[in-house]
Amino acid sequence: MSATSCLTNGGDEPLPKIRRVPVQNKVTVVLGTQWGDEGKGKVVDLLATEADIVCRVQGGNNAGHTVVVNDQMYDFHLLPSGIINKECKAVIGNGVVLNIPELFMEAKKNENKGLTWWRENLIVSDRAHIVFGFHQKIDGLLEAMKGHGKLGTTKKGIGPTYSSKAGRMGLRVSDLMGSQEGFEKKFRALAELYQQQFPDLEINIDEELESYKTFKVDLQPMVKDVVHYMNEQIHSSDNKTILIEGANATMLDIDFGTYPYVTSSNCTVGGVCTGLGIPPCSVGDVVGIVKAYTSRVGAGPFPTEQLNEIGDTLQKVGHEFGVTTGRPRRCGWLDLVIVKYSHVLNNLTSIAITKLDILDGFDEIKIGVAYKHNRKPLPLFPASLEVLSEVEVDYITMPGWGTPTSECRKYEDLPRNAKKYISKIQEILNVPVKWVGIGQSRSAIIKL
Repeated sequence: MSATSCLTNGGDEPLPKIRRVPVQNKVTVVLGTQWGDEGKGKVVDLLATEADIVCRVQGGNNAGHTVVVNDQMYDFHLLPSGIINKECKAVIGNGVVLNIPELFMEAKKNENKGLTWWRENLIVSDRAHIVFGFHQKIDGLLEAMKGHGKLGTTKKGIGPTYSSKAGRMGLRVSDLMGSQEGFEKKFRALAELYQQQFPDLEINIDEELESYKTFKVDLQPMVKDVVHYMNEQIHSSDNKTILIEGANATMLDIDFGTYPYVTSSNCTVGGVCTGLGIPPCSVGDVVGIVKAYTSRVGAGPFPTEQLNEIGDTLQKVGHEFGVTTGRPRRCGWLDLVIVKYSHVLNNLTSIAITKLDILDGFDEIKIGVAYKHNRKPLPLFPASLEVLSEVEVDYITMPGWGTPTSECRKYEDLPRNAKKYISKIQEILNVPVKWVGIGQSRSAIIKL
């Protein structure tokens, strides 16, 4: 056969040329750059006012986002924050682990606050894995077994559910939507396996199975093949605005965070593709959320932590208590080493600085700009916790502004030293600052 005949159809007609279908609508990703609690929900809420679709792609109800609109406070754990926009579809992707009873409880609480359209707007991936009650019990048992090595888990069953998923034993929403016989068989097998591993684990299998019959009926109208749905949306000619709402934060990423003091999913930009079923070329802008200081909840290393009056003041004035657990957050100065690291991992195209107003009362403010170990500078954030526990932080000191900023609504209204602080952050990171948060409400975000 000649080379020419190989390129023809039946030896007569040329084969059609392959044409790549371009992505019509790039997604905008909003990610936390620190250890979480940066105020992502508020920024997502602002951007979602002009969005057609807002998606969650990883984590579970271990995440917590607080959004304030017209003096009404909403707490979200599984529902994407963008669901406040009545015209916006809210998608829970396959990378999310879904506690179904908690989803309905959360929805009911927010429905009582006026969010009456959530059923019509919510879309749940049929590939999402389910968090069961026994996953939560196992989470607590495993944490107790660690003794002094406790990680500070939220005990929401997230880690054990991802373990079930990785072990190829988990149950997905599609299993629940299938035959009752098939779901029951898989549920019993998983529950009995865990009972063998944890003899003290009590599971009322029949009662659980009965409750999921009701959950199936309630959830079914919201379940879709999200891979197909998102493929249609990103190639739509209708100029869809698509927003991805990151949960947790970069420094809690299971691969790139302060392992093992991390969550059980990928909170970096790569998790967007695997947690939603979209290709990398679909990712457009990546917005990094940077709290004006640093906090973290639970255990783990924290180089700029202030175990003194400064840390106490940041915690008190900043109301630093976990949305999900209520636990107090540890606080310290802004650490730009970790934010630089987040930029390396996520290629941030812009940043939003949040909670600037919490620094209003300080005479001087420090920014951590570099780490040294054994007197040698570290080029990037280290993987070793042993090294991290021994680093010395190089700080620069900025003058405070001593003037309330919470009523400012334009960049020009901010005190001169507050603007210098923002400018210094932008200069060090070499990423443009596009938003500054100076309060809880939607209106308390200044767009630069």
